[in-house]
Amino acid sequence: MDENRGDEIRGTARGTASVPLSVLDLVTVGQGSTATRALRTSVDIATLAERRGFHRFWVAEHHSMPGVASSSPAVILAHLAARTERIRLGSGGVMLPNHAPLVIAEQFGTLEAMAPGRIDLGLGRAPGTDGATAAALRRTERLNEGADDFPQQLAELTRFLDDDFPDGHPYARIHAVPGPVQATSPGGVQSPGRPPIWLLGSSGFSARLAGALGLPFAFAHHFSARNTIPALELYRESFTPSAVLDAPYALIGVAALAADDEREARRQVLTGALSMVRLRTGQPGLVPTPEEAEAHSFSSMERDFVDGWLANIVHGTADEVRGGLDDLAKRTGADELMITANAHGGEARLRSYELIADAYGLPDLG
Repeated sequence: MDENRGDEIRGTARGTASVPLSVLDLVTVGQGSTATRALRTSVDIATLAERRGFHRFWVAEHHSMPGVASSSPAVILAHLAARTERIRLGSGGVMLPNHAPLVIAEQFGTLEAMAPGRIDLGLGRAPGTDGATAAALRRTERLNEGADDFPQQLAELTRFLDDDFPDGHPYARIHAVPGPVQATSPGGVQSPGRPPIWLLGSSGFSARLAGALGLPFAFAHHFSARNTIPALELYRESFTPSAVLDAPYALIGVAALAADDEREARRQVLTGALSMVRLRTGQPGLVPTPEEAEAHSFSSMERDFVDGWLANIVHGTADEVRGGLDDLAKRTGADELMITANAHGGEARLRSYELIADAYGLPDLG
């Protein structure tokens, strides 16, 4: 195993957390706010996460959703790289079928050059949006074609990142720049290192593929909780040691929000639940305020959905959230928890991460 690359993947638990804690940010935009303010909040959360010793900070790719301003992960990560110094930054994830592999290799090679040794490349095969938007992104209506070709696209991207297409391959003379080719060119001194690849998923497909390739795996527990344990078991059963990892490494995304009291936590997470109801019924919009969410008249079908949705969000006081996260880590055997706190306003999200850090005794690194 490449020890340096393994160290990039594995985190070191601090404080009293049993596993490393990280952050997933969706750059949510609440009613009465703007994308500019949402992006500033993301910077504030990233700098707080770095100061309090969270291991990594990822952003996700979504499209055509008014309440989610994370359509361009590479752009956001460049912005965050300029405002942080230590924390790992990455995509959770880039949706590979939406992009040419060479473009992703160039974007993340650029990010690696900006923040050496701090960039993760998390990849998914879903579109991150609805079918019509996916067709506009991919310039084709044959959407399954991209998902079905995911292993081939992944192999191509990996070769661009490593600059190792075999002789005679049509792309053998094409190089992703910045990248390893610069270190092998006459007079070149740049490190040939590249961001580690993670596979993301909410079902068994990516779990099995990540295991077979010996890659780290991130599972979206926050919206596919019933599949978490089966997918992680499949990943571990399928795992083959590689140059990247000699043992499985599984991260799970967890929706969690801590507040100073239980009622406030419930008010905040209800805003995300109402957002999901609207998204599922074809009416995506900005994240509603807690007042609107509390006053909303849910139908019986909507109420059933909301109850199920909230059951998978760890929320409450800091101690309650810590207890829920510890239980989840124990039940799933996850090697890392990546927390996403979705709420209407930035203050509630910042307060949540601060409270969780305090509950685990994470040091304030200044």
